[in-house]
Amino acid sequence: MISNLNSLAPSEGFTLTHIEGVKLYRQNHSSPRSPVLYEPSIVIVCQGNKIGYLGQETFHYNAQQFLVLSVPLPFESETIATDGKPFFAILIRLDLSIISELLLALDCTQVSDACQPKAIVSTTMDDNMVNAVTRLLNTLESKDDSAIIGQSIIREIHYRALTSEQCSAVRAALSHQNNVGKVGKALRLIHSNFASELNVNRLAAEAGMSVAAFHANFKTVTTTSPMQYLKKTRLHKARTLMIQGGGTAASTALQVGYESSSQFSREYKRLFGRSPMEDVNEMKHSLNELPVDASSSYVIAQ
Repeated sequence: MISNLNSLAPSEGFTLTHIEGVKLYRQNHSSPRSPVLYEPSIVIVCQGNKIGYLGQETFHYNAQQFLVLSVPLPFESETIATDGKPFFAILIRLDLSIISELLLALDCTQVSDACQPKAIVSTTMDDNMVNAVTRLLNTLESKDDSAIIGQSIIREIHYRALTSEQCSAVRAALSHQNNVGKVGKALRLIHSNFASELNVNRLAAEAGMSVAAFHANFKTVTTTSPMQYLKKTRLHKARTLMIQGGGTAASTALQVGYESSSQFSREYKRLFGRSPMEDVNEMKHSLNELPVDASSSYVIAQ
């Protein structure tokens, strides 16, 4: 597995693969706690350690573990790695059509109310998942193999996640009948319209909830308020735009929905710890910036 990753991801940072929605990540050094924003995905750790912080919860995901993130979540993480033992991970975007098909096939259209759905579930890989991941990495070595059998392996990995050790929690999180699924609808609206004048009433309507119920459930799922989430999404998108496009803080602020560039700069520094230009210059010198992935419908900052 590690020899495959050394070949497929020889440089630090993110590497797109022959299969849409599958990215590889390599980091050769430890990094301190910092803000990230993941799209709904299965994150498989192959070597090294990460610690995630979401509200008052701490998630340790180490080698031979995987995370299932059922909704796009801004949280914080730190990485533990060395030159001799880099951090390697595979990120597979959740395919909602595959999830729906598998839940139906597994007769999971009704999820028990006793199982509390969580936005993040961490699980140890069993032999079946390890086997599927190993075959995925072998397949990624070939463009033809990826095109012909890649999607069948991605489908299997979704299936293995749904039948894993914590399958009840994973299924509950991915079922669109519960509050995680309802809040997920509002989150998708935020990610597709982050520069618009979104308000809580519109988001609650998208989720099919009253405003009071939406506020409470949104905070349960994301540990933050709807407007704070929107702000973080805009700031993460602005960071990506400035790194990849080279725009100024003032022009980028307008692009992501801010009317005041001074307010944008204040809130940017509060989230990332540096002014926009200081942060962008620092990030451009690192190799951890995300490549442009036009196939994603979410704002991503990992």
